[in-house]
Amino acid sequence: APFTMSNLHAPTVPSGPTSAPVSNGSAAHLSFAELQRKKDAIEGELKALSGVLDSHGVDMNTNLLTPDGFPRSDIDVAQIRTTRSRIIHLRNDYKELMALIEKRLHEHFASIQDDQEESTPVPIDQAAPLPDSVPEVLEQPFAKVNSVVDNSPAATAGLKAGDLIRSFGYVNRSNHDSLRKVAECVQGNEGQNILVKVSRSTAGTRTQELRLTLTPRRDWGGRGMLGCHILPL
Repeated sequence: APFTMSNLHAPTVPSGPTSAPVSNGSAAHLSFAELQRKKDAIEGELKALSGVLDSHGVDMNTNLLTPDGFPRSDIDVAQIRTTRSRIIHLRNDYKELMALIEKRLHEHFASIQDDQEESTPVPIDQAAPLPDSVPEVLEQPFAKVNSVVDNSPAATAGLKAGDLIRSFGYVNRSNHDSLRKVAECVQGNEGQNILVKVSRSTAGTRTQELRLTLTPRRDWGGRGMLGCHILPL
């Protein structure tokens, strides 16, 4: 069934942890640049999940029960508990990831020191490229823009029907969870800028890679916060 962006004000948050512990070897083999990207992704998701709690008017410590011990009826207790659980797992992942990044930095500077002590000149053509000079690896698209409403936040950002979405904030092909994470990202970033990377076919066989800034809003005059309809690939 197609996923409609107009339903984004009531997203579902998947239950249970979906990220494996960093120490399980899932991040140990990653390059420093990939570790940084993973760190940015976790920070982005934590911010969005915090926005989900804010939308319910609660935080990590708010009591979800009535004085006589029943779940409160004025809030979505199930969604809040799921969101809190995800935040706790992500915080643990983040802590382990930061320890790994710190370890890599120590190893990096130690190896530089060793190299300086050996003072062996490295020929220019054999020197490893600097992280900044490595071309960005394009992520595989995970969704396609099916339609865009005129004068909507999506139209203002420059999204067009037919665009292939490579990343939507912290959401990409590996974690979009049938586009549920897109809904979560939008709800947690109302009024905030979200970086969207898209691939657009132009005349002939040429393809444009674009970086668009999308700002979800409720007050644009239409349904949902984006005004576009996207389908999973």
